[in-house]
Amino acid sequence: MNNNCIFCKIIGNEISSVTLYEDDDFKVIMDISPAVKGHAVLIPKKHIANIFEMDEDTASKIFVVAAKVAKAMQEELKCDGLNILQNNGDAAGQTVFHFHIHLIPRYIGDSVRITWAHDSYKAGEAEMIAAAINKRI
Repeated sequence: MNNNCIFCKIIGNEISSVTLYEDDDFKVIMDISPAVKGHAVLIPKKHIANIFEMDEDTASKIFVVAAKVAKAMQEELKCDGLNILQNNGDAAGQTVFHFHIHLIPRYIGDSVRITWAHDSYKAGEAEMIAAAINKRI
């Protein structure tokens, strides 16, 4: 636990939240500033700043929880889709430095916009980048 982390304080019940799901490793809470009604945040109970610090055990379990909650949200909210959003580092828009995943129900015609300008690769550039990254895996 990190005493300066808002999510650690939520996990430790120092700050109240509306809990959607909880087990030994994770807590899912309703986002207090939702993009749309039903927007939830999946948080590991262990303080992990971002995906770069995440251990394989946590990584192997977190998407099981995300899928379970997403299916329940779809059934109950009758949403047309769902965004799973996760940011790592300032450059990616992370504002709370405790790993978390946003589960955002989506409806045709809603006002949520998650977009970016499209880029392109020069000939052979994608292969070169993939090969360089692959050497580190």
